[in-house]
Amino acid sequence: MTDHLQTLKYIQSDVLSFWVNSKAQASFNEYFYSLKQCLKKRLGIVNAAFLSFDSNSLIPVEEMAALTIETKLNAVSWQMIEASFYQQNVVKIPYILKEKEAYKMMTDLVLFQAEGKNPIGVLLVEATDAWTDFMTSDYGEECVETLTKVLQMIRENLELKVNEDQYRKLYNMTDLFHSTMDIDLILENVLKNIKDNFPEFNVELILSNDQDRRTTIDIKLFDYLSERPATIEAFVSGELTTELASDLNCRLLNAPIKGRQAIYGILQVGAPTSYLFTTTEKDFVRMLAQASGNALENAKLYHQSHRLVSDLQLINETSHRLNMRIDIHEMLLFLQKQLKSLQPMEVCFAFKHNDSFEVTDASTALFNSEKGQIYIKHVEQHFEHTNDPLFIADFSRLTSNQIEYRSIMAIPILMEEKINGFSIVLHKEPYFFSFDSFKLMQSLIHHSSLAIANSILRNQLQEMVDLDHLTKLYARSYLDQYVEKSLEKDQSGMFLLIDIDNFKRINDTYGHQIGDKILMQIALKLKETIGARGICARWGGEEMSVYVPNIDEKEAIELTTAIVAVIPNATDPQVTISAGLITWDEQYRPAFQSVFSYADTALYEAKNSGKNRFCIHDRFCQTNS
Repeated sequence: MTDHLQTLKYIQSDVLSFWVNSKAQASFNEYFYSLKQCLKKRLGIVNAAFLSFDSNSLIPVEEMAALTIETKLNAVSWQMIEASFYQQNVVKIPYILKEKEAYKMMTDLVLFQAEGKNPIGVLLVEATDAWTDFMTSDYGEECVETLTKVLQMIRENLELKVNEDQYRKLYNMTDLFHSTMDIDLILENVLKNIKDNFPEFNVELILSNDQDRRTTIDIKLFDYLSERPATIEAFVSGELTTELASDLNCRLLNAPIKGRQAIYGILQVGAPTSYLFTTTEKDFVRMLAQASGNALENAKLYHQSHRLVSDLQLINETSHRLNMRIDIHEMLLFLQKQLKSLQPMEVCFAFKHNDSFEVTDASTALFNSEKGQIYIKHVEQHFEHTNDPLFIADFSRLTSNQIEYRSIMAIPILMEEKINGFSIVLHKEPYFFSFDSFKLMQSLIHHSSLAIANSILRNQLQEMVDLDHLTKLYARSYLDQYVEKSLEKDQSGMFLLIDIDNFKRINDTYGHQIGDKILMQIALKLKETIGARGICARWGGEEMSVYVPNIDEKEAIELTTAIVAVIPNATDPQVTISAGLITWDEQYRPAFQSVFSYADTALYEAKNSGKNRFCIHDRFCQTNS
């Protein structure tokens, strides 16, 4: 009896000693080493092991202390041995532990668990006579109670130190986060802190694709179509998830990077398949991800406010410029310049013409090539069914064709709620354009649509004024302005006044519909013959005119000869024309009104000299016979 009491006192003295020195200890493994020395000295225990409780698992303290990638194959489920301790703390070792190679020589199992708390762990020993004698005495249970109290205090003290260290790191990070709006710096420190705590683990930042792309940190973009289910669950629910990813040969911990307004991505830690994340580790990763989420959100809102101011200035500048009644080509070139703020590689503007869309000159060269047609066709097909804008993060997923540009945004240009055209921007990188860029492009095109529609309507109205509605030749008023400007700036020119021979007889014989048809046939042939060298106009009634700048007299005569000759073959029923020609150059530059008067006189001479011919002002008549 006395020996057992003395043994208890010695054990209590040893326990008190290593408790006093506990502040110098770095891990639970070091406490257990001291306990083993005590048991060896007092009870002759040579073979002993301690399994520490964590997350419903019992883990050898040697592996708990290391917290490296060393596998925890010796972890034992608490539920599998809990029933062994029915109303007692010291039992014979159960078979589930006995069958493990490391514990096959062990005989006794001791549970350390304070009342109302989770177990601290279990002690496995290969019993000696002294151990058996002491543990079955009246002092054995008291010894277990003493060890339980001390181990509970040591465990709490150790957890306090670990938590203090982690909270200090989190505090330092939070302090840094509140002092910067640099997204790169925030993400760098998130990665650094995680890698400091898990130096041998793989760490990835998976950010949603509406984040600023200015960051230089190596990140992965979140993609619903390719992410793992557990990663998506963490992103959607905002809760931490774990997954045994056998195909990747690792265990994944997914912590949502969560702010007050949204979830911005996932902080993913990859460990070996046999590794078990502790509750403390999970809490640290969760708190780090949340702190970084708040910091990222603040930085994002800061940059977003500046970007919104910049965007509003851009939209205001665009609206102001487009309302200055500039022509549509100049308008689109300006709009192309404004869209450069989105950093596209290619820009297109296309407008509806008859039943198809035509690419304008304000588009980049790609869209006038065969390579650009695949993008235009896709956008056209989209707008056949809806007026909604198009935002494609990765076009390669929607087509089997080999494509160069993977990010696409297309915005309709509406006129009276109908699509009159569209604008496209492209980039080779997938997920290049952010949602903010998409909204900005929508605003720019929306604010421009009215100005573009007004410009188109002005052009249509001007066209109605400038063109004769029947022949589609220029009207007399447009011709007057054109000739007057040419006389001021050009070096030479010709004016040809044309009259259809016997046109009244055509109307009387065939009717006015046929008469109109002949007018249109002659107008078409005149435009084909003149081309882009000059303009053709309807002078009035059955009279038409041609004006060509910068042409010498010889060329003018040849051109007029060709016109008089070709008209009979271009009309059905056949008609001939008479014409009056006047030419001018640097030495002879007639007054504006004189041009028309002289041409009219020459036409009168052609009519009176037999028709189907032309006369030149102050010269002889040229026949076509």
